[in-house]
Formats: sequence, structure tokens, C-alpha cells
Amino acid sequence: MRRMLGALAAIMLAHPVGATVKSVAPQGFEVEEAVEIAAPPKRVFEALSELPRWWSSKHSMSGDANNLYLETRAGGCFCERLKDGGEVQWMTVVFASPASLLRLRGGLGPLQAEGVEGAMTFTLKAAEAGHTNVEVSYIVGGYLRGGPDKWAQPVDQVLAEQVGRLKLYIETGSPEGAKTP
Repeated sequence: MRRMLGALAAIMLAHPVGATVKSVAPQGFEVEEAVEIAAPPKRVFEALSELPRWWSSKHSMSGDANNLYLETRAGGCFCERLKDGGEVQWMTVVFASPASLLRLRGGLGPLQAEGVEGAMTFTLKAAEAGHTNVEVSYIVGGYLRGGPDKWAQPVDQVLAEQVGRLKLYIETGSPEGAKTP
């Protein structure tokens, strides 16, 4: 029973309360995630660059999150090293204000092969008790084969999963949540 309650708590903590497809139009879509993390903004900003510790390996080209890195400075790379010695540049940092905002441009996953441009913004705001309200917005516009309505929900689900994993990593030390005995 204790394990079931622990697993249920981890699931509830992992999924941001405010995950939503904000809009879908012929030219693109916007998804937004919102979560409160029990850590100050400085720590949350630092954790963004610790991708291998919280990003899911199943959402990487190499199959191993240890190959991901994010340089949280203007011009910095959200990149991935491939097993054959190659690399993928997923996004580029265009705005970095430690402890308050990180904005990247590019396409994650299969969006990279589409005729689109994306802007992902992490906004961090101090909350009560030393916590941080985190809002993540990903706006994608351009040509999407199959139309944006077919892409918005899957992108939202993947982003919600990653934001939930970030929260769990910061609060428990593990992206899967606290280990139960």
C-alpha cells in the first residue's frame, strides 16, 4: 500500500497542473506548462543546464540523456552527442537571464525535420516559501506536414513530461520521484 501511495504521489508531482495546448491555428500552435517547484529561482535556472539528470532518454536521438547538454548563455546550444560521433543541435539559446528567463529557438524531436521555427521560453518567478513558479511556453509556426492540429497534443505531452521530470529532479533528486522502501 505504501508503494502504491508513493507511486501515485510521484505521478501527481510529475505532471504539471497547468499543462495545456493554448492555441492551434493553420500557421502553428502554442503549448504551455505551469508548475510550482520547491526551490528558489536560482536553483531552478541552474537545473535547466543539468539535462542528463532530468530529461527522459526516450526523448533523445541517441537513446541516452547523458548525451544531452544545454549551455544557458546567449548563443548556447541545446545539443546532443550521437554514438557515431555526430551531433544534433536541437535549439539555440537567444535570451538568458539567470534566475528569471531562458529562451531558446529551434525544433525538438521530429519538429526539426519540418519547415517550422519554434520559440521555447522558461519564465521563473519567485513564489512563497522559497518556491518558484515556472511557466514554459513553446510556440511553433511554419509548415507542418499533416497540419499543426496533429502535432500540438503530442508536443504538449512530451513537454509536460519533461517539466514534470525537472520538478521531481529538483525536489527529490530523481526525475522519477523519491524512492520508496
